[in-house]
Amino acid sequence: MKRLDETAGGEQSPEGAAAEKTTVGNYFISNYPPYSFWNEEALGSLEGCLQSAPADDRPLGLYVHIPFCRKRCDFCYFKVYTDKNSKEVRRYLAGVASELDNYADVPYLKGRSPRFVYFGGGTPSYLSTGQLEELFGALRERIDWSDVEEVTFECEPGTLSLPKLQTLRDLGVTRLSLGVENFNPAILERNNRAHRAEEIVRTYGFAREVGFPQVNIDLIAGMVGETDDNWAHCIERTLELGPDSVTIYQMEVPYNTTIYRRMKDDETEEAPVADWATKRRWVREAFAALGESGFEQSSAYTAYRGGGTSFLYRDSLWRGADMLGLGVSSFSHLGGIHFQNEPSFGGYLDRAERGERPISRAYVLGDDERLIREFILQLKTGAVDAGDFRSKFGVDPLTRFAAALADHQAAGMLTVEGDQIRTTPDGLLVVDTLLPAFFRPEHISDRYV
Repeated sequence: MKRLDETAGGEQSPEGAAAEKTTVGNYFISNYPPYSFWNEEALGSLEGCLQSAPADDRPLGLYVHIPFCRKRCDFCYFKVYTDKNSKEVRRYLAGVASELDNYADVPYLKGRSPRFVYFGGGTPSYLSTGQLEELFGALRERIDWSDVEEVTFECEPGTLSLPKLQTLRDLGVTRLSLGVENFNPAILERNNRAHRAEEIVRTYGFAREVGFPQVNIDLIAGMVGETDDNWAHCIERTLELGPDSVTIYQMEVPYNTTIYRRMKDDETEEAPVADWATKRRWVREAFAALGESGFEQSSAYTAYRGGGTSFLYRDSLWRGADMLGLGVSSFSHLGGIHFQNEPSFGGYLDRAERGERPISRAYVLGDDERLIREFILQLKTGAVDAGDFRSKFGVDPLTRFAAALADHQAAGMLTVEGDQIRTTPDGLLVVDTLLPAFFRPEHISDRYV
């Protein structure tokens, strides 16, 4: 793979790279307003929404959180558990079914069928074949799946066998997302990944044998121990396998990670991973190689082979779809209201088993916040049509965001031609740092400065 020049496209030179050392923090923006603004006071408004009919025909999705893992990766900040036995796992799956019972007949959801279903984690593929069959059966008993077009299932390669993959395909999974992250056995071990390098190719072969319509490979640029040569090898191996899509994230070090705890112990603010300029260069090189092999980039993080596949979960959510999230700490978005479930395993299950909705906090979006949310999330895809926003919200984003758009254009991060707002390739590499410029002032915090 050809290595791009270090300073191309606005990157800092090696002399200036010291200012971009990776320090602790999570700058990836997945929603708006920020989660820190969600609270218990908004829960009453949510109940009112659930007891009313939907105002439009926006699509519905279902998210199911499976929080179990064989090991906790050193960089992981998600709600996961590595100490639960089979009895606790089965109790959790029953709790998820009980939670859905509490939503199935509310006016806002009754009679609606999701268009997409997403199983995330944790490690959904941690479940046994029998547990998977029980879970899918319980969900289908409680909500109509007749309109489901996409079922995404996250996997850790070491938890999969040919029979389990065949079961997942038989259960209707259409998009299999393999958490490869890296192909180097030493780097996988150093970052406390549970799977081993040899399991990647074996599992990928099984997935192709079973015949999933879409197989995605996840990679992380900048894992502890990453090098130029090894990263190039990872991209080469990915291209050799020939997945339908590839998702690439730049390594961050959020506060609640093992890496951060080690940083505290060593009394250092600098994370043991590559600086931001290097990680951006690696991602740029990867997408360039993918492009030369027939892939088309569809967001700051994902490229698809030949444009023949899509990601309905992402594209629907980023355009305002409803989504009901099930499971501990899960996030939902219904009728313009965000809400999150109880963050503790026991607290979630106790409430679900009592027949309660196990919700801990919520946020009611105003019209301007809904506009901002969809605008910034769609900027991650690389393209926004201002006309769509005028039609949907009655607001011209070219006027509403004139100052921020002008600043980002001047910096080479965006282009605006007529109604078409596009994030440039350099802008996509740093897109999460661009988005706070579109936030309402009260939602800006030190995290985004």
